[in-house]
Amino acid sequence: MRVDNNQLRGFLIDSKFLPGKKIDEVFKSAAREKTDPVSLILEKRLIKEEDLYKILAYMKGVPFVNLETIIIPKEVLGLIPEPIAREHSIVAFRKNGDNLLVALLDPDDFQTLEFIRKKTGLNIITRFATPGGIKNALKQYHKSLEAEFEEIIKESHPAKELKIIGEEKSGAQKTDLENAAEDIPIIKIVDTLLLHAIVEGASDIHIEPEEKDVIVRYRVDGVLRDAMILPKQVQQGIAARIKVLANLKLDEHRLPQDGRFKIEKDDYKIAFRVSTLPIFDGEKVVMRLLNENLKGLNLENLGFWGKSIEAVKKAIGKPSGMILVTGPTGSGKTTTLYSLLEILNTPEVNINTVEDPIEYRMPRVNQTQVSPKIGLTFASGLRALLRQDPDIIMVGEIRDEDTAEMAIHAALTGHLVLSTLHTNSASATLPRLLDMKVEPFLVATTVNVIIAQRLVRKLCPDCRRPYKLGKVETKSIGEKFKIERIIKIINREKISNVKKLEEMDFYHSSGCERCRKEGYKGRVGIYEVLEIGDNLRSCINKGATADQIEQLAVEEGMITIAEDGFIKAIKGITSLEEIMRAVKE
Repeated sequence: MRVDNNQLRGFLIDSKFLPGKKIDEVFKSAAREKTDPVSLILEKRLIKEEDLYKILAYMKGVPFVNLETIIIPKEVLGLIPEPIAREHSIVAFRKNGDNLLVALLDPDDFQTLEFIRKKTGLNIITRFATPGGIKNALKQYHKSLEAEFEEIIKESHPAKELKIIGEEKSGAQKTDLENAAEDIPIIKIVDTLLLHAIVEGASDIHIEPEEKDVIVRYRVDGVLRDAMILPKQVQQGIAARIKVLANLKLDEHRLPQDGRFKIEKDDYKIAFRVSTLPIFDGEKVVMRLLNENLKGLNLENLGFWGKSIEAVKKAIGKPSGMILVTGPTGSGKTTTLYSLLEILNTPEVNINTVEDPIEYRMPRVNQTQVSPKIGLTFASGLRALLRQDPDIIMVGEIRDEDTAEMAIHAALTGHLVLSTLHTNSASATLPRLLDMKVEPFLVATTVNVIIAQRLVRKLCPDCRRPYKLGKVETKSIGEKFKIERIIKIINREKISNVKKLEEMDFYHSSGCERCRKEGYKGRVGIYEVLEIGDNLRSCINKGATADQIEQLAVEEGMITIAEDGFIKAIKGITSLEEIMRAVKE
């Protein structure tokens, strides 16, 4: 879509969504980077997508429509073929008599509009929509999972259950497995499961054989939910099909296997990391979905703010030292590391990583996959890449003394080292390194900052509503959080001017069409960022405990994970229930 930049600048100034100085910075930056201001504004999330596209709609003289919550009748949606809709980002959403209302991103695409007019024989009335709205509408081309499986089962009979008993592995049985993997209904079932997982934004697919059926579950926003129950007879066919895709051994049912495959389309590139595990009722298959087109998020979008974001920016600006990210499995450590690498990834530096596994491919980054079977461990890989003239090193995880020693050595010799550990808090990381036989003075000298984190679900912005705590809830919350300190923080940061817990607004969501009645949509991190200053270095050198380190860090202004979460609940980003769940340990 062609946009007059001078006209857009004027409308942005009039809208007062951004101060004039910030708008000038955006347009100067767009000119330097040879990109359009609209893309830059969206990338940096300076203005809500809907607000920006309302301005663009006004400029184009086309009414705006919000497609995020609209359920489009199938007969209307189908008036524009899906390939045309996807290629040209245009969707039919309402039909009034001889008039067809279509939402689009480019009102100047007259050729496509004329094609649709001739194909449908209707008068075309255009409406301007956001990319997010068009994406939501395009999802509706796909039938529900239940409906698709009903059609598959009606069209043909699923493969018969294969008789594989004990340790027998005859050639005939292997042929049966290969045939099952190529059976059309099985291929359709697997393809449908994968496609719906991508559309739903799932991070994992669980295929779990039970005694009488097979349960399929998707993990969305960190929560597992049932997607489908399949007949038992398709179990081995599905497992065989996925093994073929992931290049695993078809006739191995007694041992776990790991593999990988990829699906590429015009609008996405998804890698599937496959794990099979023998259980009592068959083989369980779990697939992790990794979006290879996903760019690293900026620090603000990850959930950093205030003093925390300043400490992280200061740490990544240093030429050497260590940045450590800690937290339990599934807390988003890898996303944080990749986002930091995205910021650091410039032509002037050589970045090397040692990972297990490599989750996302990054251009201009030299990524090495560890393989303990052949002796390539984190420690040996790190030792080798130190001879590759690196400026920045990322070690997937510090698990043992050898890796810790090599990482500390790399940080001491002028490299910036990023890595993760499994600890529950930032302060517990330092004693953990001491347990790995790292000398206190080396820890104090090399570690720049430690980020501890958890992930919480974000409230749906369309259906969230404010509420105040009752007397019982106020007492319970007051016992779990240091409310007086939190009040000082939110007053100091000008988040709110409340004086007591009873005055605070919290938020909950009842669920709507946009969030699929869940009340939540997406996830965000809650953090504590421990910056190692002179006082903390002295404390570490004296062999301080985790509690002593945390006490001093809090006195120096560190916001704990619980406090960060509580403040995000006050801001309406998440719910108090989510924070309680995330920090209960």
